[in-house]
Amino acid sequence: MIYKKDANFPYPILSSNTLAYEESDFTIKVSFEEDGDLYRFKIAAQLTSEFVEALLKNGEAQYLLVIQSKDTKFFPLDMHNLQVEIAKNRMSLSNRTSIQLHIVAKSDIRFENNRELNSFYDQLKDSIVVPKFSMIGFSNIVTFEGGMKNPLDLFEKRLNPNLSSAIKFELGSECIIIHFRDEDIQFQSMTRANAFMNPYLYTGLRMALERFISNYADEDDDVVELSQMTQPEDLLDFKLYNLMTSKAVEELHVDNIDEVIGRISHQIIEKYVKAVKELVAHED
Repeated sequence: MIYKKDANFPYPILSSNTLAYEESDFTIKVSFEEDGDLYRFKIAAQLTSEFVEALLKNGEAQYLLVIQSKDTKFFPLDMHNLQVEIAKNRMSLSNRTSIQLHIVAKSDIRFENNRELNSFYDQLKDSIVVPKFSMIGFSNIVTFEGGMKNPLDLFEKRLNPNLSSAIKFELGSECIIIHFRDEDIQFQSMTRANAFMNPYLYTGLRMALERFISNYADEDDDVVELSQMTQPEDLLDFKLYNLMTSKAVEELHVDNIDEVIGRISHQIIEKYVKAVKELVAHED
């Protein structure tokens, strides 16, 4: 099965939806192509948990790819070859296909040496044992919609030396486009460039969510009830919709935009602050 909301487990799970891990995260991007009689899915996984990565390397855990379309299929993956080829006569793909990567225990896993959990587990982790075949973590959901080439990418960066301002935001048909007048504004020369870009991403997300409210909110109270609305046709809005529902966001309105951004961006501001602190400490 695919986990679309926070699931209840009797032990800490690694995912972007939960707070069991202090900073670790597990996300994927997926590329899809047809080759004759085959479907080919290639997975790019970003796993920032050293504890879970060690389990994979030691053979104590394994990746399990879940593809849900007209039917649901499960495919064990080698961590060094994250792709699967499926004969077209073995799978029927619909216009909307959802993909998620699971990490499953291949033996009983003890958590006593897991130093990545939040402080709630300090007195508990010595007694945590995850049984064989149980879930260790699950990724975000990547959904392929007809015509959508980049199902996960929300942002596109463009360089325009003729820009009249230092930076410009544009809500495109499929992503949030950030235009820069020069490369220095992107912190390209800094080791933590991605983290220093986070305030730009925050601004872009806020603009996109404000438009989302304007497009889909009830006229009476300016609230978007995500569980009640029809899935958007606009591809950028569809990505935002999937992202919010995967993080169990039930409603969106002007007063909770910042809370929603915090949930769907996985500590975007905290990572920026941490990068600034590390830069200051290094200079001292």
